[in-house]
Amino acid sequence: MLSWLRRFPHDVVHRKENAGSGGRRTSSTTTWRNRSSSFTARIIRCASSVVDATAKHDDDDDCPLPSSPPPAPPPPPEDDRVTVVSAQAFSFRELAEAAGNFRQDKLIGEGGFGRVYKGRLPAGEQEQQQLVVAVKQLDRNGRQGNSEFVVEVLMLSMLHHPNLVRLVGYCAEGEQRLLVYEYMALGSLEDHLLLPMRRDDALLPWRTRMRVAHGAARGLEYLHDRAVIYRDLKSSNILLADDYSPRLSDFGLARLLPLPSSSSSSSSSSSSSSSSSGTGRSRVMGTYGYCAPEYLRTGKLSAKSDVYSFGVLLLELITGRRAIDATRPDGEQSLVGWAATMFGDPRRFQELVDPRLVMAMQGPPASELKQAVGVAAMCLQENHALRPVMTDVVIALSFLAASTTHNHHHHPPPPLRPSPDPSYAS
Repeated sequence: MLSWLRRFPHDVVHRKENAGSGGRRTSSTTTWRNRSSSFTARIIRCASSVVDATAKHDDDDDCPLPSSPPPAPPPPPEDDRVTVVSAQAFSFRELAEAAGNFRQDKLIGEGGFGRVYKGRLPAGEQEQQQLVVAVKQLDRNGRQGNSEFVVEVLMLSMLHHPNLVRLVGYCAEGEQRLLVYEYMALGSLEDHLLLPMRRDDALLPWRTRMRVAHGAARGLEYLHDRAVIYRDLKSSNILLADDYSPRLSDFGLARLLPLPSSSSSSSSSSSSSSSSSGTGRSRVMGTYGYCAPEYLRTGKLSAKSDVYSFGVLLLELITGRRAIDATRPDGEQSLVGWAATMFGDPRRFQELVDPRLVMAMQGPPASELKQAVGVAAMCLQENHALRPVMTDVVIALSFLAASTTHNHHHHPPPPLRPSPDPSYAS
């Protein structure tokens, strides 16, 4: 069943209509228009039946795709039940009213995917009770298509963690594609870290930066524990609540890892067999500057691809620089390339600190800076097998996020060690 789930976005684009169509293929737009929000609702209901924590192996890839979601299995005992909360389906009119008919004064963000508006939805029986939300209206000609839309609704309906953004609902009415998230009062990390500061902007302190890094690492750890590759970690996809706690957002590029083979004797042998299975090169997706080098070369994904992206993000938090900045001098335009020249010399680590922190006399203690740079360097290893897993990164960063300098001195974090690389997903 999990193999059907992985292929589902592609099935939306090319789906055979069996009744009265003579096997004619319909476009994704027609499919969505005919079935409206009920179609995505069926997808979400189906997720609870195909994602089974007790599954031992994947179904045969040659089995026919179901024309409708498979019947739900009998409910497990109450203590063992896995709860999957489905997102709510909204009409376009409901979301237009919630977002003030998408007026300019409601606009809070814009990108290649479309525009994001601040809105309010009824949250109780009384009219005064309202839920503040962010409504993302996808551009029909933007980067995020039908398959990414389905993946995001599906992923965020199944995955729930304090460091993942909460999906309130969606709209798939006609050609309209809208996603409704919980409202993040402080916007994205990019807004606070990488954009030019205004007079009323507060400098992001070192401790806050480490807490953001720790929270993002916890979100990635949660995804990897559930065999999900995020694939698009970057500062603009990390949203901040009013207490600066981070939430990973934008799951349109997320992928499921292949299930490990029971016949594999070790993780390394499983990785070798997966890498040489002849599955072919997939289209490289993500953001330039954050993509792992082996992913760019081969098109094959693993959880270590996310670990590399996290290393780039951690460098951004340390330096206040963008991953790629064409305005900087030669040799400094690539953040990783510039920082890598200093990784081997702890005496130069101070050159990596955001100059704004130094000018405000808020630079990190030398011991904490050494630990942070060390974590980033491990995550950015050229050889993916030498990178740590996110669980080890979370442990290492927890000391920087929560401890004072005194406690950090008496309770040093354990050293990061490379771990076996999980199987690739092509």
